Amino acid sequence: MAEWQINEAKSRLSRLIRCAELEGPQIITRHGVESAVVVSIDEYKRLKAGQPDFRDYLLSGPKVDTLDIERSPDIGRDIEL
Repeated sequence: MAEWQINEAKSRLSRLIRCAELEGPQIITRHGVESAVVVSIDEYKRLKAGQPDFRDYLLSGPKVDTLDIERSPDIGRDIEL
């Protein structure tokens, strides 16, 4: 993967995007530390494929409608405030 300093990435954004499309993911660094990755939209869609969205994830959990939960008849204790 190619690395781009953030200033270079900002000034050459079109080239950065073209490289991501043709060569694959491009790393952006800030002060020598990797801070972001630019990928093509096709790569992004490939990575996202098969992942459920948040709603589907929540709905895929265990069904709680059929749980038989009994509440304890104990109402607690009296305390003085």
